[in-house]
This record gives sequence, structure tokens and C-alpha cells, in this order.
Amino acid sequence: MLAHVLAVAKALGAARTVVVTAPGAHAVAQLAAEWGAEAIVQERQLGTGHAVLVGEKPLAGFDGHLMVLFGDAPLLTEATLSRLTAGLGKNVDLSALGFRAANPAGYGRMMVENDSLIRIVEDKDASEDERRTDLCFAGMLAGRSAVIFDLLHGIDNRNAQSEFYLTDIIALARKRGLACAIVEGDEKEMLGVNSRAQLAQAESAFQARRRTELMENGVSLLAPETIYLSADTIIEPDAIIGPYVVFGPGVTVRRGAEIRAFCHLEGAEVGEGAIVGPFARLRPGAVLEESVHVGNFVEVKNARLEKGAKANHLSYIGDARVGAASNIGAGTITCNYDGDDKHFTDIGAHVFVGSHSTLVAPVKIGDGAYVGAGSVITDNVEPDALALGRARQVAKPGRAESLRAENKAKKNRNG
Repeated sequence: MLAHVLAVAKALGAARTVVVTAPGAHAVAQLAAEWGAEAIVQERQLGTGHAVLVGEKPLAGFDGHLMVLFGDAPLLTEATLSRLTAGLGKNVDLSALGFRAANPAGYGRMMVENDSLIRIVEDKDASEDERRTDLCFAGMLAGRSAVIFDLLHGIDNRNAQSEFYLTDIIALARKRGLACAIVEGDEKEMLGVNSRAQLAQAESAFQARRRTELMENGVSLLAPETIYLSADTIIEPDAIIGPYVVFGPGVTVRRGAEIRAFCHLEGAEVGEGAIVGPFARLRPGAVLEESVHVGNFVEVKNARLEKGAKANHLSYIGDARVGAASNIGAGTITCNYDGDDKHFTDIGAHVFVGSHSTLVAPVKIGDGAYVGAGSVITDNVEPDALALGRARQVAKPGRAESLRAENKAKKNRNG
């Protein structure tokens, strides 16, 4: 969730980002560092206003616009937050983000007078009349750094929860003659996550948004509600995505490619006009170039299939290169792991690998070579050579008939 918020802050061009955490939240601090943000600990949880004040020290000397975001609101968009800062420095000193709630219970209410925000009242402190309004505070606001921190030093904790509320700075700002504006957004975008159920709701909303974005950009989703995407999934126009496809992090699908039903992709790139699936798995490092075919029950990991290569059935291709226009027969595997280390299989262009072949890495198969079906290949194969690595077939005429007779006799003896 935090990564979504940090990504939006980065997209907005934030010069500095500070993440306020609870004690012991080491994983959160590590994630913040990975995004170039500074983490600081709020040793005592004394309210939202106090949490923002904790960030004052690392921002000492900064006098630009400050935006306060919540780490549990992963659906916020760059467009909405841009509106939050649009009026600052002109005729607005503070800008607060609100929404019209279908069920406002539990939210802070935004009190308006002559189209101007005059105060925000927490639900537990609100009167019956104040609770009747459906205009709710989303928790995010913006203003000059010096103004926000100065106002926060003037608030107290005389309220139902004995906490220092961030919301109290609005009324204090009005007393000082400052102008406070409301920016309204969509309730779905403001969804905060405080439980597993709310996390599922946020995920559902995110998926619906991403699917719509892709379809509006020219991607065909044959059963949109069954397709699961990551935040960084890239699918170019004219691609076709079948039902029940899962995109893990780091996937790019180029123009005109087709991902058929029940595929799982992660850390993979699919080239123009390529066909994947059904029931295929592309793991991290899989790169399919233009017009590659990867079929049912084929797994590709850390391997590049060059233009026009095919692996249509029941194969494992790991730590490998498959050259242009090569064909990998059904049941072929690259034996890339010896129990300690990974090894590479290099398959040249226009190679034909027969069904049920085992390629024991490290091994190289030259351009234009043939590998006979059922072979175990442990040595390099020269270009245009035919390699056979299997036991010689032995046929014993009549032996099947005698075996049947022997088996029948055994059954009779055993009753």
C-alpha cells in the first residue's frame, strides 16, 4: 500500500518525502528507503497532528509546499493530488481533500460556509447536525510547510480521543485569517485500508480501474473481471488477453500479442505478435521476441526465445537461449540446475528439438541442428548435425504373447 502512495508522490515531483512510522516498523522503513524517502519514528501515537509534527525535524529548512498523505490510501491518483496543490500560493493557504460519502459514519465532517472550508469536525466530536453532512475529510491536505507546522504547534488534545488532530488546523487557520479550500474527489479513490476486508475492497477497485484504463487504451480483455494486473503491468494496444490471466510484477506485453486463458506471468516480456498459452507460465527473466509461440503447460524462466521460436507443449525452458525459428518439441526440458549452480543451454537458430528430449546444461546446440526425439543431450551439437542420445530399441518377436500366458498362469496358481 505504501509503495502506491510513494509512487504517486514521486510522479508529482516531490522534492523530499518523509514517512512517519510506528516503533518497530522496520519493513516499512526499508521500503521507504528503497523509494528514496526518509523514515522517522513516531514513538508515541498521539494523533494525526502529532504524527505530522514528527516530520518537522527532517524537513527543517524546507519552505516549499507540503502535502500530507496517508499510507493506507493506495488508490489516490496523481490527477486528484495535483488539484489539491493547484490553488496554493494564489488565493488559497490550505487545501483539504474531501469526498461525498454514501455512509459518512466514522469520518471527519467538513463544515462549509459561503463555499469556504471553516473547520473539520471528527465524528466522535461532531454534533447531530454536523453528522448529517455527507462531505467528509479524506485526511490529505496541502499548504506551505512553514504554515502547516506553525498551525500544528497551536493545536491541543482537548477532544473525545485526547489526541492532537490534524483536522484542527483548519479552524485555527481561519482564526488567523487564512483561506482554506476544499478539493472534492471520488469516494472510491479515498478508500482507506484498516482491515483485510478493506484491503480486498481496495484491490477490487484498483483492478477495475486498471482494466478500464487498458481497454480505453486499445487492449482487448476478453473477460475483464477475471484478469488480475499489477501496478506496473504494461500492455500495449491491440494485445488480446484471455480469461483468468494473472500478471505479477514487472510484465510487459507488446502490441498485437495474445495471452490465452489461465496463464501466469511475472517479470517477463512478450514481444509483438507473440502467442502465449493457454496454461503457460512465464517466470522472471523470460523474454519472448516477436512472433514467438509458447503453448500449453510450458514454463519459461530466465530465458530468451528469439523471433519466431516455438515451444508449443509441455516443456521447461530455463536459463537458456532459443534461437530464431527454432522448434522445441513436447516434453523437452533444459536441465539447468545441478543441485548447487545454474547452467546455461544455448540453442541456435532453426534448430529442431524432438519431443521428450533432455538437454543437460551447460550445453550448446548449433544452428540448424536436429535432436532426435527422446534424446538425452550432454555434449555440444555441431551446426546442422543430427544428435541422438537414446538407448537402442530391442524387439523380441512373440515375447508379449508368452508374457501374457505366464501372467495368466501366475493368477491361476494364486487362486
